[in-house]
Amino acid sequence: MTPGASDLLLVIDVQVDFLPGGALPVPEGDAVVGPINALQGRFRNVALTQDWHPADHVSFADNHAGRAPFERVALPYGAQVLWPRHCVQGSPGAAFAPGLATDRAGLVIRKGLDPRIDSYSAFLEADRTARTGLAGALRERGITRVVLCGLATDFCVAWSALDARAAGFDVCVAADAVRGIDVEGSLADAWARMEAAGVLRIAAAEIG
Repeated sequence: MTPGASDLLLVIDVQVDFLPGGALPVPEGDAVVGPINALQGRFRNVALTQDWHPADHVSFADNHAGRAPFERVALPYGAQVLWPRHCVQGSPGAAFAPGLATDRAGLVIRKGLDPRIDSYSAFLEADRTARTGLAGALRERGITRVVLCGLATDFCVAWSALDARAAGFDVCVAADAVRGIDVEGSLADAWARMEAAGVLRIAAAEIG
């Protein structure tokens, strides 16, 4: 594919806390920085997302007495994985990864600000009701196709890809510019769900 005026590169959550050594490290998470920087040079339109949680966020295990990271709890909007504290607003861990190019981004979406609701998708909160406004912003810019990259494949990338499809966009995921966590088979499940929804899995070398 050759990106044009109606294509957008959506870079998901490439932040310090998701890199090796961070609070919630994605294995080989730092390996996406180089491919993503190269991809940005091929797109006229780039958007970045950033996890941006308050300290009392409901998804943090240490905000639930007696609970440990990666346990599940029932919340009003459904089952919730409890995570280590990560990407707290204004913290060093919430910053974009060192070396990640950000100057080409025309839009930055911060998500997970509501302490009562987790937020994986760049388009919808985990309650599947609250919207970030990204879909409308992309339509106003004439975007019809979204290419995703970043972290983590099986959570924020997959949820964003599926919601982009549901919003009517053509969607691709650059498979060599993402990395996953893989909790209880979540990575294989995410790829299967994306494929079933019509999300295309492509290589970065196919873009340009």
